[in-house]
Amino acid sequence: MTEPAPVPDALLSALRARLGAAQVLTEPAALAPHLVETRGLYRGTASAVVRPADTAEVAFTVGACAASGVPIVAQGGNTGLVGGGVPRGGIVLSLARLSGIRALDPVGATLTVEAGAILAEVQAAAAAAGFLFPLSLASEGSCTIGGNLATNAGGTAVLAYGNARDLVLGLEVVLADGRIWNGLKGLRKNNAGYDLKHLFVGSEGTLGIITAATLKLFPKPLSRAVGFVGLASPRAALALFARMRRAAGPSLTAFEVMPRFGLDLVLAHRPGARSPLAEPHDTYALVEFSSLQPEAGMEAALAASLAAALADGTAQDATIGASEAQNAALWALREDLSEAQRREGGSIKHDVSVPLARLADFLEEATAACLAAMPGLRPCAFGHFGDGNIHFNLSQPVDMDRDAFLAEWGRFNAIVHDIVVRLDGSIAAEHGIGLIKRDALQHYGDPVGLDLMRRLKAALDPADLLNPGKVLPGEAAAQAPGLP
Repeated sequence: MTEPAPVPDALLSALRARLGAAQVLTEPAALAPHLVETRGLYRGTASAVVRPADTAEVAFTVGACAASGVPIVAQGGNTGLVGGGVPRGGIVLSLARLSGIRALDPVGATLTVEAGAILAEVQAAAAAAGFLFPLSLASEGSCTIGGNLATNAGGTAVLAYGNARDLVLGLEVVLADGRIWNGLKGLRKNNAGYDLKHLFVGSEGTLGIITAATLKLFPKPLSRAVGFVGLASPRAALALFARMRRAAGPSLTAFEVMPRFGLDLVLAHRPGARSPLAEPHDTYALVEFSSLQPEAGMEAALAASLAAALADGTAQDATIGASEAQNAALWALREDLSEAQRREGGSIKHDVSVPLARLADFLEEATAACLAAMPGLRPCAFGHFGDGNIHFNLSQPVDMDRDAFLAEWGRFNAIVHDIVVRLDGSIAAEHGIGLIKRDALQHYGDPVGLDLMRRLKAALDPADLLNPGKVLPGEAAAQAPGLP
């Protein structure tokens, strides 16, 4: 792998002249936060971080970099988990200053926002107008809409509302040559040629840089009920999900699952946390019913479904939140799991999806295979059970060195991904490909599909300057030791 060429002084001078010297950062201390992602698995290099104020300045920056042959990586909140935002030389383009709310259409139920808008602020803007923007992630206080769309983020509301791809009606995108595609129309029906926005959603900034989006808004639910259920196994959780879906239909808006080990971690590491059930169980499900009607009887409906599940042995125990405070406390047990697991040392993570009918088969087979490969390993499989997305995480054995454990990442990837693919699943559910799964995609991906991806990349970014080396191999790809 060749070292990236230094950024020409003339380019930096041109950027300072257009954006202002204060918006072209070159000091090591200013660069440092932009060179590594949340998990710290990859560390990159860059000559500068530029902070354009609007789409025109983004277009100028991209065009100038294209003319100089300098690679550019767009960053939002830099909360990614797969190395997709880590630069390998060139320029980091921060979208932090493009954070405005451009328009809210209460009749069309749309919100047009800039790419650097923080997800929580977008949710708040929708709520202030009496609407719901349902995308919800653990990092929503720092992740941005541009990053959410570039990675096709999922989260806890996919069961009811879909991924980020399902929540966007239009985009504004700066292309690799600096041109601006204005596709911000907030139309529910638009069949005037190819639906270009879907090329950029989920492309991780490798085909274009999203600068603004028109988003779908929804009516705010006016009543909800949250239950926490103890179960004998993931297979019992799957049976409970099928029962709840039949009973509640669209009122079933969340179904999250976590193992006993996961709950134990939250109880151990989050001050004030306590188990909502009297006895421990192998598996737990967090279930939410919600309705647009204020007096819809969601608590009664959830109670009736859980009573039937307890009566026939599908569930072993259950509780329902008696207030919004209790509902929030139940949700916190699920939402705090990732942070609690981090406190247990090294974690080898797999963000995968399999067909719902095969979820239990996957969990049983993958858990057994990983334990056979490393006795003492502590599997922690949790996540969005209702949409087939499992975070199949592996915590290090208690007495094992963290670095030695993480060096086994490639071996466990092969074990888990082989099972996922054999069950007709996907090795990447909601976190993306980035660097960490790039080579696995080449190994497991459909050859025709991969060829189409390469052709799209070559057509839209022929010089391979937009986030090079991510998703598909490229000259600028960086690898971390011991990782695939």
